[in-house]
Amino acid sequence: MKILFNIIILFLSPVILAAPALEELSIKQAQQLFKSGDLTSQQLVSFYLDRIDSLDQNGVRLNSVVQLNDNALAQAKQLDKERQNNIVRGPLHGIPVLLKDNIDTADGMANTAGSLALKNNYPAEDAFVVKQLRKAGAIILGKTNLSEWANFRSSHSSSGWSGLYGQTKNPYDPTRSPCGSSSGSGVAVAANLTLLAVGTETDGSVTCPSSLNGIVGIKPSLGTVSRSGIIPIAHSQDTAGPMARTVEDAVYLLASMVGVDSKDKQAQKIDVDFTSHLKLDGLKGKRIGIVRQLMGYQPDVDDLFEQAVEVLKQQGAIIVDEVKLGDSSEWGAAEYEVLLYEFKTDLNQYLSTTAENLPKSLQALIDFNNQHQQQEMPFFRQEIFLQAQDKGPLSDKLYKDSLAKAKRLTGSQGIDAALQKHDLDLLIAPSNQPAWKTDWINGDHYTGAASSPAAISGYPHVTVPMGQVHGLPVGLSFFAGMLSEGTLIEAAYGFEQATQHRKPPEL
Repeated sequence: MKILFNIIILFLSPVILAAPALEELSIKQAQQLFKSGDLTSQQLVSFYLDRIDSLDQNGVRLNSVVQLNDNALAQAKQLDKERQNNIVRGPLHGIPVLLKDNIDTADGMANTAGSLALKNNYPAEDAFVVKQLRKAGAIILGKTNLSEWANFRSSHSSSGWSGLYGQTKNPYDPTRSPCGSSSGSGVAVAANLTLLAVGTETDGSVTCPSSLNGIVGIKPSLGTVSRSGIIPIAHSQDTAGPMARTVEDAVYLLASMVGVDSKDKQAQKIDVDFTSHLKLDGLKGKRIGIVRQLMGYQPDVDDLFEQAVEVLKQQGAIIVDEVKLGDSSEWGAAEYEVLLYEFKTDLNQYLSTTAENLPKSLQALIDFNNQHQQQEMPFFRQEIFLQAQDKGPLSDKLYKDSLAKAKRLTGSQGIDAALQKHDLDLLIAPSNQPAWKTDWINGDHYTGAASSPAAISGYPHVTVPMGQVHGLPVGLSFFAGMLSEGTLIEAAYGFEQATQHRKPPEL
């Protein structure tokens, strides 16, 4: 495959011989090259296909891209023709995007959640977010590996491992975790196997793989991006989100993803020009609270965080220290009850829409895994599946009380209360610890993360590279109240432009 792609690249244009110039390509740079005629979308797609073959499937074998779209080059050719006819749909016209393998596409790629049980799940319709991307002119390049079932099968799971595709590796150290569950999306962007990728998050699944792979991730407010056509965990927290090497590129991708979908009951109409918030002085005058209870995961990370706070001050931010968000153990316990209940209900609903020969319920998946233990459960089991299966309907008092408690503790009595008490624009904390060693026997070695308050409340969260600890990236988290994406983008962009901490991995 590598030889074939190299031949295609050489045949199409000698400009692609300067491959290193394309490795950290941004959307704006790509559009400038398209406009000047120095690059076509077909050439860019071919460049990424060759790089996927040489690095992801061979070479260091990152194993982040698990399916390629057979129609990608044809889509690129069509978009090149549109450009020749002076039709440019927007910033994403002709730009390749990878999708996490829990998002429906109707172009011959299976939507598997990393499970052998859905190996032949070929959707008849694109997910709403995929329709939005195609409308914007994006090219669906392929699908990325994930923590199987978005990390909601076992409490001893290993991030980036799926029964169908195996282990995705961190490009900064292949022996370490890429974090999950959008592992493949984070790795592919970090390793320059694509320009953009889409992940999904219930709690940390966009922000953690972004942080640990040295890229930008945005978890938007609940309902701003449709969830229809995405294999679910929980409708009260799930969202898709953009993953990119820069804040600007992530914002362009987010702008193309939003839209009101009648199939998503929590859809919100957003009338915001996200790109207008890409301001170099975006930190000036911002009142920012430090949430120190979301720190202490690793001393070197805390040192980097203190350096980041000084940068924020230098850029004109006003820092308020020691902001409290309440007892995380209380909101965590309530969240888990909610996820178990909603997972059973929401997954059964999704499975009911699939082809007749596929499992139609969570119980059927449990039975399938028991019958295929060698491939599906060689390292960890399915205790979360079993706990979810034991739950009743969403009319249960325990579910309703847990949902109300989780939202109250992280929302009105958590983030909202902290912002109001201290007259703040946003909150910050380190996103995560550095990547831990991949351990299939004991599972992930999390020491903490900043994701839960925003994830549970449904509020937006942006992570931006904050630096490296012994060569391993870590991120800085910005989060605030519902629909505060504009404020977060201003702060995150201001920090990114002042620091430029993104360093590509040495592959």
